[in-house]
Amino acid sequence: MLPSAALGQAPPAVHASYATYAAGLEIAHVEAGVSMGPRDYSMDLAYRTTGMAGFLFHGHQYYEVQGVWYGMRPMPNHFVGQGTWHGRERLTDIAYEHGQPRVRRLLPTDDDPREPVPETLQSNSIDILSALMELIRSVGSTGRCDATVRTYDGRRAVEIEAHTVGQEELAPSRRSDFSGSALHCSFSGHMVAGFKIDGNRAREAKPLHGSAWLAPVVAGGPPIPVRMSFETRWFGDATMELTGVRKSRDAALARGSG
Repeated sequence: MLPSAALGQAPPAVHASYATYAAGLEIAHVEAGVSMGPRDYSMDLAYRTTGMAGFLFHGHQYYEVQGVWYGMRPMPNHFVGQGTWHGRERLTDIAYEHGQPRVRRLLPTDDDPREPVPETLQSNSIDILSALMELIRSVGSTGRCDATVRTYDGRRAVEIEAHTVGQEELAPSRRSDFSGSALHCSFSGHMVAGFKIDGNRAREAKPLHGSAWLAPVVAGGPPIPVRMSFETRWFGDATMELTGVRKSRDAALARGSG
């Protein structure tokens, strides 16, 4: 992807801002930092609820991951997620050893009791940010987004599938800074383990569907999502629109940004 003489140089990072809407109202602000080299990758993502959603579901969340590439597949080294929801701290800290996630810390410890995720479903799983990085790399390298991955967040295992729909032209919009050609990818995800013991298993297992449109937005940078639409269990259908982008030295965001 880079000339051999430049392999030792750090790849440019892309910082992107997004606004998320549901039922015509803005419900969240999102910031993402993406850095992808020929050997390794990193991604940071932060979001906070806004408007009426912020009043009803007040909270903010920050995620970060660092990993390496094994062919076209991501191999995370360390994933951290931390935030506060309704005044309660949440933390996920996972290290990876030879494809096996090792949960180092998980808060709150008294979350709704869940069925344990079998080690066979934990093995060779990745985190949700690494799954997104795999999609970004596939689009940049092949122009397609066909993939199947399993994610594990310390409590739940989820199977995610992505498929290529095709190149589309996105019209200018007052909600977005982007217009032009983008690759449309569809995706779906469904939980396969980690169900709440006293929960509605059928509801939790129901697949959630969505779409992402990816395009290169800065010179030398990877294609990133410029628009996403997806189902949620809390707000119904939601749409995320790119509102700003810039280059940076690395993917790191300020903790609590978003």
